Amino acid sequence: MASSAGFVANSGSEVDVLQEIQRRVLWLSTLIVHHANRVRHNPSGLKVGGHQASSASVVSLLTVLFFDFMRQGDRIAVKPHASPVLHAIHYLMGNLERKYMTRLRDYHGLQAYPSRTKDPFPVDFSTGSVGLGAVAPNFAALVDKFVQQRFGPQTASSARYFSILGDAELDEGSIWEAVAEPALHRLDNVIWIVDVNRQSLDRVIPGIRVGQWKDMFRANGWTVVEAKYGRLLEGAVAEPGGSQLRRCIDDMSNEMYQVLLRSPANEVRRRLDLDKLEPRTDDEVMRLVSDLGGHDTEAIKQALSRADGADSPAVVFAYTIKGWGLPIAADSLNHSALLTSEQVADLAKTLQVDEHDQWSLFASDSPAGRLSAVRGKLFARRPPPTPKQPFELPTDFGDNYRGSQSTQRAFGHILTALIRSAPEAAKRVVTVSPDVATSTNLGGWINKGGVWDHDDANDLFMSIGPRLIRWDRHPQGQHIELGISETNLLMMLGQLGLAHDLTGETLLPVGTLYDPFVARALDAFIYSLYSGGRFILVGTPSGITLAPEGGAHQSIVTPAIGLGLPGVVYWEPCFAQELEWVILETLRSLLNERDPESAYLRLSTAPIDQALFPLTDRERLRSQVLSGAYRLIDRTRESGYRPGHNAVDIWASGVLVAEAAKASQTLLDDGVYASVVNCVSPDRIYRQWQGAVHRGQRIQSAQAAPVPVVTVLDGHPAALAWVGSMLGVAAWPLGVTHYGESGDIHDLYQAAQIDADAIANACFAALDSPAALSS
Repeated sequence: MASSAGFVANSGSEVDVLQEIQRRVLWLSTLIVHHANRVRHNPSGLKVGGHQASSASVVSLLTVLFFDFMRQGDRIAVKPHASPVLHAIHYLMGNLERKYMTRLRDYHGLQAYPSRTKDPFPVDFSTGSVGLGAVAPNFAALVDKFVQQRFGPQTASSARYFSILGDAELDEGSIWEAVAEPALHRLDNVIWIVDVNRQSLDRVIPGIRVGQWKDMFRANGWTVVEAKYGRLLEGAVAEPGGSQLRRCIDDMSNEMYQVLLRSPANEVRRRLDLDKLEPRTDDEVMRLVSDLGGHDTEAIKQALSRADGADSPAVVFAYTIKGWGLPIAADSLNHSALLTSEQVADLAKTLQVDEHDQWSLFASDSPAGRLSAVRGKLFARRPPPTPKQPFELPTDFGDNYRGSQSTQRAFGHILTALIRSAPEAAKRVVTVSPDVATSTNLGGWINKGGVWDHDDANDLFMSIGPRLIRWDRHPQGQHIELGISETNLLMMLGQLGLAHDLTGETLLPVGTLYDPFVARALDAFIYSLYSGGRFILVGTPSGITLAPEGGAHQSIVTPAIGLGLPGVVYWEPCFAQELEWVILETLRSLLNERDPESAYLRLSTAPIDQALFPLTDRERLRSQVLSGAYRLIDRTRESGYRPGHNAVDIWASGVLVAEAAKASQTLLDDGVYASVVNCVSPDRIYRQWQGAVHRGQRIQSAQAAPVPVVTVLDGHPAALAWVGSMLGVAAWPLGVTHYGESGDIHDLYQAAQIDADAIANACFAALDSPAALSS
């Protein structure tokens, strides 16, 4: 296939300008990758990479979108492997400096995949985690609808949300979780464009998948549009006998069509039986077979217009050629292929590039230059909206928590108390749950604020009699109920956490899910944090403490997830008052303009005696709690303690603070002074330690002399095992290292060796160790 295939002259100045732009975009996107790999100095010798073929297939689509169809305020997610096309377009529009064009995948240069937080030009949605960036516009569109209904229209015209995704991306489960999400079904401002180039990373996609995909979209209420044939092919199938040509192409497998694109003209003529149509030269035959709708600017515009007129989410299947216009077009192995320097030189001649200035822009007084300047202003980096924060957040509700209660139960009380104590802030809170709102204690909040929906719909069950939870739905509701998809939950939270940037209105998103299923949502969790979304995620109930539910609902590794993720602080409080302070602090952190940060709260269903919490000197204790850890029990300050006595520190998190307190009392009866450190946020303490390491400092223990440490939490022991290294002492980490099973708390704690007796035994072992004896 000749590299010039697809460049068909058309009448009409507007079409000519778009075709001139798309040729320049093809050249620049190819050159960006070529320079990074074959021109720029590369000390390591490793392949820089980039995707010239994947970029080429969407050049026409993105040219039409950016230079014709999209309007100011529209947002778009671009498939990750086409990032050079996005770079080229913003360069032509004046939104990207020339110096960056030679810095693809360079440090502080152009990112490998579009990044809204790392790239030096406007990116609406980060992509790269395949399947997630593609669906992010759907959730952003829902945020837009939510804000407009709750706070009034933010703009004169509603923004539209576009997504360019590859057909191989439709293999991702996250795609179909979003497509099937009931909360997204009525969005008429979402348009997906599927780049149907029939290829994935390693192969041509077998068979014909498009028919199945179209049925799946339609079954979920989407409007389906096709841009299959360009005008040459449309003309050919309209000729006498052309219906046979249409059937032949429509019924042809992906593999066979790709082979035809790489075959000589006489083979194409024979396979498509073109002799029954009007005579065509070999060049005309090759242009005909490659004339697909995804490269025809008029066909693209017509398809987009039909999609834009739908009253539901819409998807356009745009048929393209992977590597369009390049010598590697339609090659089954072209995904990571790089053009040689000779091929790039030939392409420059074909596209009539100025050999003295290969990075040249359009002349400012040319039609393409004028259009680029006008469109560039529409999509320039938008300054952050003026902060709207006419509300205050208290640091303390002034309540006292008595009796025995769990952090999960307290969580529900704290949210409803926010309505009473900080009503203006509470108006900005929006909760989200994947069909577990009631079992994660959001019932009281839902009764107060209602469930969000496009229309009013009262809870029909109220006609039967009073109910604990009223499921009233209306456009002013403050709870968004999703289907059972943790991935959708984290994608929704991420976009709600970007509402200020999207709409100018600040939201305070709080999401709940069962803690073990944080792992199921991990990809979306990372995506939302990486994209800059800020929110509170509540994992509850957590650990083997959810005893009768069995191992499938008992989390083990989630503390390590919270500890390891950037952009989020992991908290595991034990007492209700701690949780109140933590929630108020984390809500405030979401509003921090300079360094906002998300929070992950790991809560429990086990009731804890609140009398264990020493509520004296309230403000000082609040400061200690929010620092990440404090001494709940300090045996070394007790009467009778003398330096040299048997002493040990127990660092505990969450519900196991209560077990640590029991062990401390047992040990005291045996002459061992075991202090208890309540580590409310292992994450904050770990960060303090790392900061000290980077400064060349050392964390000092509060003890007069170093003592051994026993750590314990209802999760994998590695989440606190580092405390000994931080303090420079020997450590005995306890935690859960096997999958749980059904049983009561006492039996499971005993089996996992995290109960009070096991903690006491670990303390004895620590005191008997050579390290402890030598100290």
